[in-house]
Amino acid sequence: MSDTKVKRRGKKAEVNQSQELILALNDLCKEKNIDVDFILNALETAVVTAYKKHFNAAQNVRVNLDRVTGEFKVIAQKEVVQKVEAEDEGLYISLDEARKIKAEYEVGDIVEIEVTPRDFGRVEAMNAKQIITQKIREAEREQVYANSTKILNDIVTGRIRRIDEENRVFVEVEIKKDEGTEVVEALLPVDEIPKSEQPPKQHYAPNMRLVCYVSEVRGGNKGTQVVVSRTHPNLVRRLFMREVPEIEEGLVEIKSIAREAGSRTKIAVYSTDPDVDAQGSCIGRNGIRVNQISDELRGEKLDIVKWSEDPVELITASLSPSGVLSVEINEQEKSAVVTVPEHQQSLAIGSKGQNVRLAAKLTGWKIDIRKPDADTAGEE
Repeated sequence: MSDTKVKRRGKKAEVNQSQELILALNDLCKEKNIDVDFILNALETAVVTAYKKHFNAAQNVRVNLDRVTGEFKVIAQKEVVQKVEAEDEGLYISLDEARKIKAEYEVGDIVEIEVTPRDFGRVEAMNAKQIITQKIREAEREQVYANSTKILNDIVTGRIRRIDEENRVFVEVEIKKDEGTEVVEALLPVDEIPKSEQPPKQHYAPNMRLVCYVSEVRGGNKGTQVVVSRTHPNLVRRLFMREVPEIEEGLVEIKSIAREAGSRTKIAVYSTDPDVDAQGSCIGRNGIRVNQISDELRGEKLDIVKWSEDPVELITASLSPSGVLSVEINEQEKSAVVTVPEHQQSLAIGSKGQNVRLAAKLTGWKIDIRKPDADTAGEE
């Protein structure tokens, strides 16, 4: 067999191998819903780096990768000058040499010359597999991050996958993609688990269903990490938005939330429609809506109060279930002295001061609870 035939067969084998690579890459990108041009562009950039490293670093080159055959071509880009010094031959071409290629070239033009080394395509086709694998992983990480950001500041329902030695809970949640859904692992840090839900009082276990608020999405070389919360006030907000259609329709607004996770939450609501009862909408018939939310929060108590622009009315409502005799406000200090019936003093203050503390957070006013005789009984 002649040398010519061997060379032709080698060239054909090289093209076939490259073409198979392109076909396989197209199938893989389609399966994973990744833009094939992203991979091929990255591959061309990597090949430029490889060429400069192994052949000629002192050249301006670009690489063309045929999207059908998979054949590589290295193109040197040289500027036309009058005369070229020996050390600058990789960057410049003389006007005389340029005009041998094309008579219209002038000084300052850029001439492109193919400089593909022998067997370069075959070698790079072999190396391309590693580059493609790396770029596909990067593209998948970027996709997971992009899809994960879609659930940021929203609630998700998942199942506990595992609990590590530090009692951090890892939850499997589903996120929507352009095609179907994808399961990702979300982290529920120990400090995001309400005290009342931490061991030994309340144990988490694998496969347990859990509703969480997505508080953060972290990207990085190690992949995407979704951080969820069980203590964030917006967990309560989102649960009400899910259970109360009037909120979704804009007929009822959540004006303020004060929460001590795992124990009690106060929520102030307002109706934009005089025919709609904001509190009643959130409570639901026979308490079905508020009870559903309480169950999701593992029995957390929920006080729903009516919002008012009048601080006296708002403060009075916020101290529910305690009755209020009078409210004296100090606009400058944004503080209020609230007189309650003596027999309801402890109710107004709450266990360890919780009720008045939440009322203060809900209203934004400093609240001083007093008995009718004006003796100080509790302050927040």
